[in-house]
Amino acid sequence: MATSGRSTLLSSNSTGHNSTLENQNPEDEDGQNLWSSILSEVSTHSRSKLPSGKNVLVMGEVGSGKTTLVAKLQGVEEYMKGRGLEYLYFSVHDDDIDDQTRCNAWVLDGDLYHKGLQGVAVPVEAVGDSLLLITLDMSRPWNALDSLQKWAAVAREHIDKLRVTPETLRELEHRLVKQFQEYVEPGSEEGTPQRRTEEEESVLLPLGENTLTHNLGLPMVVVCTKCDAISTLEKEHDYRDEHLDFIQSHIRRFCLQYGATLLYTSVKEMKNLDVLYKYLVHRLYSFPFHCPAQVVERDAVFIPSGWDNEKKIAILHENFQTLKADDNFEEVIVKPPVRKFVHEKEIQAEDDQVFLVKLQSLLAKQPPVTAGRPGQDPTSRAPSGSPRTSNRSAAANVANAMPQAAGQTSEGVLANFFNSLLTKKAGAGGPGTPAGGNNTPGTVRKSGSKLGLSDVQAELDRISSRETDGEPSNDTPTDGQDT
Repeated sequence: MATSGRSTLLSSNSTGHNSTLENQNPEDEDGQNLWSSILSEVSTHSRSKLPSGKNVLVMGEVGSGKTTLVAKLQGVEEYMKGRGLEYLYFSVHDDDIDDQTRCNAWVLDGDLYHKGLQGVAVPVEAVGDSLLLITLDMSRPWNALDSLQKWAAVAREHIDKLRVTPETLRELEHRLVKQFQEYVEPGSEEGTPQRRTEEEESVLLPLGENTLTHNLGLPMVVVCTKCDAISTLEKEHDYRDEHLDFIQSHIRRFCLQYGATLLYTSVKEMKNLDVLYKYLVHRLYSFPFHCPAQVVERDAVFIPSGWDNEKKIAILHENFQTLKADDNFEEVIVKPPVRKFVHEKEIQAEDDQVFLVKLQSLLAKQPPVTAGRPGQDPTSRAPSGSPRTSNRSAAANVANAMPQAAGQTSEGVLANFFNSLLTKKAGAGGPGTPAGGNNTPGTVRKSGSKLGLSDVQAELDRISSRETDGEPSNDTPTDGQDT
């Protein structure tokens, strides 16, 4: 544009009436005015660029959602939390001048051990370009008031250590008071100015008794995070509306003392995050802001600096039934007791094969089991009488007789064995004959001859009688004798 203007000017001079530089005509004066307007426009455009070096210092307890909140403002889904002092940023774009910049966001660790790192985020030369943001975890409201007072004291301590000149500090404090007094509620129409006109500055209302009594000189925003947990407080801790109003009234009193803005947010439900972004760029870059105060929705409260006063806070006290406005915060909002859960030890079931192998090894280590009690003849437990009177199956008799053979060497082993054979043969009668009946014609073979059941039974009775009399039997092999 500048080259084109200069070419036009030279062309006009070359086609003129051979005038010299000493005798300029009115056309030359118009050319100089064109140059002046071009330079003025360029100078104005350069001054209207967005300033850089604005800072937001984020403070709060551990786990209050500081990093998550700033990451949402930045538009980042995946991020890593650090220690000490984290640096993030969020972009600021001005459509009117088609310019953009970055706003620095410093997240201070919740451990007070790292409070000395504030000097990196807010040095003395950047005090006037900084904003303080304190986060509160609404899932733990019993820590709200103590947390606010603690982090406000940390910020005051840092500002005192910076040794800001008294003139600069008074200017910062006066600017904060002026902003508070000049606040005007935005109207319903788009583009309604938020600040008073110059004619209205002479009628600014004085501050209230408890307003800006703790002026830090820095704009402050109190952000209550995790407001979606309010429903959980009602279900698990029996919170009622008056408890929530009681919490809000104490937080608003604190904000009134510091001239702070109050905002309820929920990253999970994406509530008021856009309002927070617009308000931050409004306070730091003087962008227009048209969002009115919101006190109806209990989980989306927004109270900008300059809107609130003691009378508006007193409206919350009208709904109190069992509470009073002057009640101690810690006595009303009590931390619930820690529930101790008894964790039963979980027993993992072994594999079936592993269990059986262990059981087999244990049985192998046990000594042989002898039948009967100590001092008692093992044969006394042997069954007597006809086996045909037993109703047990042959398999059961064999199972009971065979294990005893491991520890017995007496005649009772043979008796039990023959009983099992007799019972088996008795159950193998012809069709239509009751199994195990007394008249079943069962037979066994011995040396190629047939023996009746009565003969076998007589022989068993004879063996049993000999065992009872203590006579040795010649049918049972002794130790060391060949069979």
